[in-house]
Amino acid sequence: MASPAEAVQLAGETACPTWLVDTAQTELLRFTTAGSVDDGKSTLIGRLLYDSKGVYEDQLASVRKATRNLTTDGLDLSLLTDGLRAEREQGITIDVAYRYFTTAKRKFIIADTPGHEQYTRNMATGASTANLAIILIDARYGVLPQSRRHAYIATLLGIPHLVVTVNKMDLVDYREEIFTAIRDEFTGFAAQLDVRDFRFIPISALKGDNVVERSRQMPWYSGPTLLDHLETAPISRDRNLTDMRFPVQYVIRPNLDFRGFAGQIASGVIRRGDAVTVLPSGRASRVKSIVTWDGELEEAFAPMSVTVCLEDEIDISRGDMLAPVSSAPHAGRRFEASVVWMNEKPLEPHRPYLLKHTTQLVQGRVREIRYRVDINTLGHQRASQLNLNEIGVVSVEVQRPVFFDPYRNNRATGGFILIDPITNETVGAGMIIGPDTWRPSGPVTPAERVARIGHRPFVVRLLNTDQETARRVERHLFDQGYVVHVIDQPEHLAQAIRTAFSAGLITLVYGEAAEHEVSRRAAVPMGQTIVLDRVHFEDEAAMLRTLISSLSSGPGGELPFTDGAGI
Repeated sequence: MASPAEAVQLAGETACPTWLVDTAQTELLRFTTAGSVDDGKSTLIGRLLYDSKGVYEDQLASVRKATRNLTTDGLDLSLLTDGLRAEREQGITIDVAYRYFTTAKRKFIIADTPGHEQYTRNMATGASTANLAIILIDARYGVLPQSRRHAYIATLLGIPHLVVTVNKMDLVDYREEIFTAIRDEFTGFAAQLDVRDFRFIPISALKGDNVVERSRQMPWYSGPTLLDHLETAPISRDRNLTDMRFPVQYVIRPNLDFRGFAGQIASGVIRRGDAVTVLPSGRASRVKSIVTWDGELEEAFAPMSVTVCLEDEIDISRGDMLAPVSSAPHAGRRFEASVVWMNEKPLEPHRPYLLKHTTQLVQGRVREIRYRVDINTLGHQRASQLNLNEIGVVSVEVQRPVFFDPYRNNRATGGFILIDPITNETVGAGMIIGPDTWRPSGPVTPAERVARIGHRPFVVRLLNTDQETARRVERHLFDQGYVVHVIDQPEHLAQAIRTAFSAGLITLVYGEAAEHEVSRRAAVPMGQTIVLDRVHFEDEAAMLRTLISSLSSGPGGELPFTDGAGI
């Protein structure tokens, strides 16, 4: 028979795995707090943690020791999140602080973000992954410009649920008319925003009214407490589970019998047997298996990380994307986006940046700043640059196609960051509005042809060759990815050369035509004519090697960005 101590130990060992399983299956809610300086954000989070029993004794002892605010009865709950020395000295939040707590119904990750305008980028960072945002308003001052700013940023970042908490109700004697006036004013402002779900709750973070426990001081309020709302907010439909998007992170090929594509499902559900298309190639196949460490699955959903095997052997690499044949994302090099600028050096059009989107890292630039948003009025202002913490709508061009959805429909494939290629700093965060439909009309430029085809045009004069040799050269270049054409006995040689060259082709001229005076003076720019005489080479292979070398080392190198109508 086991001793009491052994019985307790056995019970603990049995309960621990059960607790871990239950916790793993508990729904997770990420939320952020925002508001003006000194609206009580950190105190609110401290109250949530304290009243929900989410604070350890040693943390409480440290807070009591550090408390200097005489109005807090010896326990300044804001210090649970304001951990930086500068924050405690000034009584404000500067950096984003993350805290975690759990109730019987949900797990929570809190992002306590700063309220001052100069820390807008910090607020955007903390809110970028949130399901819900708590906007605090001081009952004494009502709706301030910073309240509007943070509400706008929250909706811009696609946060689907907003809770407006009117704090410090104890300082206005818990009067219902003050709460009602603030609610009506904010509702009028919110009508201009894309707010899907928002609620108003009167609270006192310092006293604990309507935070975890219902307030006896406000019998006129019949809604839920803040914690009740956090535990019941409907977030199951927040993630897009309709449009399957699987950006490939890594190709796994441990042996000849296995070829899988690893990554995290960005959105939607993928099932064994599903028909998928591979972007950018457009090749179609079906899902053969979905592999994980624990074995194969019949289906997987966002945000699971899995390895997908296809029925067909298709060339796929990092940055490619699997999507349903019937609902593929937009694929393009140009799109319109809202950008939050996060760097001291201003955003200026045409400056090169790196753009990180899903698993792709591509070169890009901002072609045009359409307008800057005045967050206080939501008005549009003309701008030639965006400074730190400013928000604007821009036209973006990247060097190769990215596969995106509008951010409003899919946060995973609609968001991106801009990176300084020299310092490797993240300088901006962007939310894609859609394909760029504002692009100007105009003729197709040579630079755009180069960007579309992938190489510059050349005229290749093959001296002392025949049609058969020219056709073999054409086949070899074509197989290497060049767009190539043999001019074969044209009526007007010069016109044929100019037309093919203007179309961006590698133009092959052979035999007598290659030696003709017209082919030497066909108005082709200097440096884009290659002359090869077959008699100077040991064999045809040597001539081909020289030709490939000349084409790859010719003028151009990296493809330039386009300047014309658009691709």
